[in-house]
Amino acid sequence: MFDTKTDVLVIGAGSIGVNSAHFLAERGFKVTLLDKDDVCSSTSWGNAGLLVPSHSLPLASPGVISQGIRWMFDSKSPFYIKPRFNLSLWLWLWKFRTACTAKHQREGAVVLREISEKSMELYNSFDDLGDFEFHLERKGIIFLYATQDGYQHGTEDIKLLRDIGLEVVDMDRNQIAEKLGGVDTSAIAGTYFPGDAHLAPADFVKGLASKAKSVGVEIKTDTQVKSFQRKGKKIVAANTNHGMIYADQFVLAAGSWSPEIANTLGLNIPIQPAKGYSVSYQRPEKSLNMPVMLSEAKTAVTPMGDILRVGGTLELVGMDLSINQKRVNALVQSAKTFFPKIEFDSLPMIKTWAGLRPTTPDGLPLVGRPKGFDNLVIAAGHSMMGISTGPGTGLLVAQEINGENHFMETEMFDPNRFN
Repeated sequence: MFDTKTDVLVIGAGSIGVNSAHFLAERGFKVTLLDKDDVCSSTSWGNAGLLVPSHSLPLASPGVISQGIRWMFDSKSPFYIKPRFNLSLWLWLWKFRTACTAKHQREGAVVLREISEKSMELYNSFDDLGDFEFHLERKGIIFLYATQDGYQHGTEDIKLLRDIGLEVVDMDRNQIAEKLGGVDTSAIAGTYFPGDAHLAPADFVKGLASKAKSVGVEIKTDTQVKSFQRKGKKIVAANTNHGMIYADQFVLAAGSWSPEIANTLGLNIPIQPAKGYSVSYQRPEKSLNMPVMLSEAKTAVTPMGDILRVGGTLELVGMDLSINQKRVNALVQSAKTFFPKIEFDSLPMIKTWAGLRPTTPDGLPLVGRPKGFDNLVIAAGHSMMGISTGPGTGLLVAQEINGENHFMETEMFDPNRFN
């Protein structure tokens, strides 16, 4: 064990932490990036890899609660809350309920769209530089509907997305088949978002971490923060299992583990882990050429190089990474139903995965300085948008620490808004 000193200590080496470290190093800061496991070892690894301004509607929206209650009693549904008495969960649910308003949905959609589109711009810049390969494809995404009811429900959300400026193209079955390169689907209709894109998330996060390391970022893996040393409103050092790390500024970007770390500072940040699953297959020769969202099932199917990944579900079950095979089977079954000619049962399976998405009650991330701390920035709570908004968040963190003007208004991301 030995002590070290750095300008900025970034805690968490997933999408948000790695992007933050990159943009801080770009500004000349000496940065140390640590993770309790490894770079991109958690939620940033197995997600659907979607860059989706089309997903700008926050989770807390009108109608979500009534739909969620119906889903809770279906063991194959995309949503589940494990029944238990947990005060932080019940407080979170109460705050979630109060955020499910049309006003919040619209205001939240505007800021999520802005940070998503800035992130898209930054992803394009990374791709143009060509320093590492992460399989960025700017093909858009198609939302597919199995039923007329599902399509009608979807049109309500689509109207709001159009209202905030997103380009949306309605499609019939023939247009869908043509766009998907002739792959048969049982969908009755679809909506196409040409401004979306997709990538291989682990390739991006690990590639950017390697790039950051090459310009001086120190990466410490298997390093867990146990406590902090404070002096008034300033954090002096983080006490880890490998010694003290002294820093001038600290960034908490540990995803679903952020509340546990924040608690050692006396901070209560309302993040609940929302478990999601994915199943990765060896991509068949006749396969999707672009990602789709199976709207009623809340399931994404994404081609990533040689991989075809099916992902989705949202379970509020605490810090539990066990695999619920019944829900995984339902996830895959939804893909089979939409694409009957893709023989999923005969495809070589690469991995079944579960990850914990850090989710706030209002569906918006926490990005900024908490009250009572002069040298701490929180960057967590991105739920299903950690990859989609990662570069934009990392840039905001770097701008905040460097004393720059932010590229966007960040009031709705204020980490103090729930106090």
